[in-house]
Amino acid sequence: MRYSTFGNTGLFVSELCLGTMTFGGEGGMWGQIGNLQQADAERLIGRSLDAGINFIDTANVYSEGRSETITGQALKNLKVAREDVVVATKVFGASGTQGVNSSGLSRFHIMDGVKASLKRLQLDHIDLYQVHGFDPATPIEETLYALDNLVQHGHVRYIGVSNWSAWQIMKALGISARLELARFASLQAYYTIAGRDLERELVPLLQSEKVGLLTWSPLAGGLLSGKYDRHTAEVEGSRRTTFDFPPVNKERAYDCIDAMREIGAAKGASVAQIALAWLLHQQVVTSVIIGAKKIEQLEDNIAATAITLSPDELARLDKVSRLPAEYPGWMLERQGENRRQRLNDADKD
Repeated sequence: MRYSTFGNTGLFVSELCLGTMTFGGEGGMWGQIGNLQQADAERLIGRSLDAGINFIDTANVYSEGRSETITGQALKNLKVAREDVVVATKVFGASGTQGVNSSGLSRFHIMDGVKASLKRLQLDHIDLYQVHGFDPATPIEETLYALDNLVQHGHVRYIGVSNWSAWQIMKALGISARLELARFASLQAYYTIAGRDLERELVPLLQSEKVGLLTWSPLAGGLLSGKYDRHTAEVEGSRRTTFDFPPVNKERAYDCIDAMREIGAAKGASVAQIALAWLLHQQVVTSVIIGAKKIEQLEDNIAATAITLSPDELARLDKVSRLPAEYPGWMLERQGENRRQRLNDADKD
C-alpha cells in the first residue's frame, strides 16, 4: 500500500480509501446499495486496516446516519488507535428529520451536523469534513466561515468539498485566501475510466491549486466489476438493475471493458482490478474510494495496488476511454501548442 500527501497538506493517506456506503442500509435506496451490519462491517474495516488502508470515508446521510454509527462502533470494537486512521465524513443532506433547516450548508445546519456526526462516530474530532454538494441557498462565505470555526475549535482537522463544479471550487478558494479562512484540501468526485468528465475543467483546477482528489464509484456503480459487457445483460438483483447510477456512456464503457478484459487476462487480473489500477496510475488521484459487500470483493480491490500498467497499456486504455473534444478545450489546445512547445524546450535546457 502506497501513501500520498493529502492535497497541499502534511497529511498522508493510503492510495485506497474504504467507503462505507454499504453499511447499515435497510430498505429503500440505501438497502439497494448495501445493508452490512456491525459484524460484517467490522470484518471489512479490520481487513482494510491490515492491508495498510488508513483512510475511511462515510457521510451523515448514508443509511440516515447508520453508516457513521456502525463505523464509529467498529473502530472502538477493533481498538483502533486514533492516530492510525483518517476518518472522513460529510454534511449537506438531512440524516433524520426533514425540517426546513435540516439540510444545506448554512451555519445552522453545519453546526448541528458536526455535533451529530461526532456523536455517531464516537470521536472527539473529524479528520476530513466535506461539504457533500452545492447549496444554492447559502452564500459560500457563510459556509466557509462555519467550517473555519470548526477547524479553529479543533472539531475538524481538514475540510473538503464534493460534487462541486470548477468555478464553484475556485470561487471558494479565492474567498478562503481573501478572508484567511481554512481552504478546501480535497475534492471528492466521480472519476472512472468509463467517466472522465472531470478532466475537462476540474483536473486542471486541482493541479493548479494543489487540491487532492478522492474518487468515488471507481467501478461506475458496478458496471466495471467484470460481470458485464456489451453481450451480457446485467444480473437481476444487481445494483445496476435497481439503482442505475452514475450515468454512463455504455458503448464507451463496453469498449473499455473489452480492452481491460484482454489486459487483465494477460496479467491474471480481473476487470475491476484493471479499472482501479488505471485510476491509481493517474497523477491527479490522491486516493480511490472502494466499497464492498463481501470480503472477496475487498480482497480483489486491494490486489489492484500491485498491478503495474505499461505505457502501451495505458495508451490503449486512454484511446478507448478518451472523451470527445469539446469547446473551449480543443481551442485552448490548438492556440497554446506553440507556447507549450517553447516551455518544454526551455525545461529541457
